[in-house]
Amino acid sequence: MMYPAPVSFRPVNTAAVKYKDGRLSVPAAVFEELAFEAFKDVSHFLRPAHLQQIRAVFDDKEASENERFAALDFLKNANIASGGVLPLCQDTGTAIVFGEKGHSVLTDGEEAEALSRGIKKAYTALNLRYSQNIPLSVFEEKNSGDNLPAQIDLTVVKGDEYRFLFIAKGGGSANKTFLFQQTRALLNKTDLLDFLKEKIAQIGVSACPPYHLAVVIGGLSAEMNLKTVKLASAKALDALPASENGLRDTALESELLQQINQNGLGAQFGGKHFCLDVRLIRLPRHGASLPVGIGVSCVADRNILGKITPQGVFLEQLETDPARYLPDIKESKLSETGLSLDLNRPIAETLADLNRLTVGDRVLLNGKLIVARDIAHARFKQMLEQGKPLPDYLKHHPIYYAGPAKKPANMPSGSFGPTTAGRMDSYVDLLQKNGTSLIMLAKGNRSDIVTQACRHNGGFYLGTLGGAAAQTAAGYITECRCIDFEDLGMEAVWEITVKDFPAFLLTDNKGNDFYKRILKK
Repeated sequence: MMYPAPVSFRPVNTAAVKYKDGRLSVPAAVFEELAFEAFKDVSHFLRPAHLQQIRAVFDDKEASENERFAALDFLKNANIASGGVLPLCQDTGTAIVFGEKGHSVLTDGEEAEALSRGIKKAYTALNLRYSQNIPLSVFEEKNSGDNLPAQIDLTVVKGDEYRFLFIAKGGGSANKTFLFQQTRALLNKTDLLDFLKEKIAQIGVSACPPYHLAVVIGGLSAEMNLKTVKLASAKALDALPASENGLRDTALESELLQQINQNGLGAQFGGKHFCLDVRLIRLPRHGASLPVGIGVSCVADRNILGKITPQGVFLEQLETDPARYLPDIKESKLSETGLSLDLNRPIAETLADLNRLTVGDRVLLNGKLIVARDIAHARFKQMLEQGKPLPDYLKHHPIYYAGPAKKPANMPSGSFGPTTAGRMDSYVDLLQKNGTSLIMLAKGNRSDIVTQACRHNGGFYLGTLGGAAAQTAAGYITECRCIDFEDLGMEAVWEITVKDFPAFLLTDNKGNDFYKRILKK
């Protein structure tokens, strides 16, 4: 890892380590404390540079109205999350730790276990979500109940410091990591840029853009390539010196950024800010192989550096006062536009209202939504296969694909953002044919299966903003209760009541798809 310069660090504990005769001695408790503080901070705060980039989207006179709306909500979300109660995103992620141990640092050899204890403490003590499922057999699994295991990758380097990169990686952005095995023929500028533009556009918006994009060309193995992708997406390789072992091409980064931002997808609902920046790394390769890795860090850019040095224990200083990046909201009416839909009426009336709209139109949702995602949908399908009727609640209200974080005391819900819609695509036609899922709400683009199902069954798909879960909970949800499958935890079925919840019509009952229309243009 190469720390970008400059990085500001805050002290976590300046008296926890001993340095004698050129040796740094670190007890296990230090790793536990550092991991706890890291995942507490990264769940609620963002880097100042990232917030500056989001504000720049709002200030860009060429940004679309939808992008400015998204940027404003992202900044509001950061402000709410900085209170330390609601996390930035409902998917509080897989806990990932990259560590580089200096050769003269002394430990008991059990730092991975100590880091895991600190991670467990953070996820169980804070309002974070447990997302890790552990196998009981090849086909059966259960939630671990503490968000462990964590992914911990520790190596040894020369020096007298222990350096860390802590990442909270949500499933939506993790799923948009790709490896392509190519050949030497791709190593010319024209073919490479054409290849990258095509593959990057296919990432779509379900991982919550605007993105920090990483592209890695080469690598001695697939594992080496993809590890470099993850480090680059977190800006941990920004100071990479040019050498035969690897280099960073900043000029090609700028050219690629300009070209891919012309795809029209923008910050989720159309525009010119699909990516905030690009990191392009070239690595050595075997002569018969050319792995090309692509990955993103989403708008909830949860990466934080740490270090243990002879001077103490330190964490990267994230922005604790994001309110200073907010524009004068009194001058912006972006969040108040859109047709208001009363979801407590018979669903046929809401379908009739949607039928009069055009894909891309904004609406404000008011009333009850049913919340269900992957495992609940699998159970709905199983009920139909067993000849059982579907629950009535599915027939009377729109369905929102989401899974909340833990509920804080005295609040209607925990952080509550949308799930990647594409994971439910295979269920749509079956459920719509049985009179349910005729109005769906989630994030991201969907496959032709959904477009055709909506056209044949009279359904609609609405998109809402991904990456602003604290703002959703604090600003739009007034009630939340579990109504079915309580054993599934955050994957249970919930009923929520929303007020002026903004959404966009993305797929209609006539076969029109907002994102396909943009990419076609």
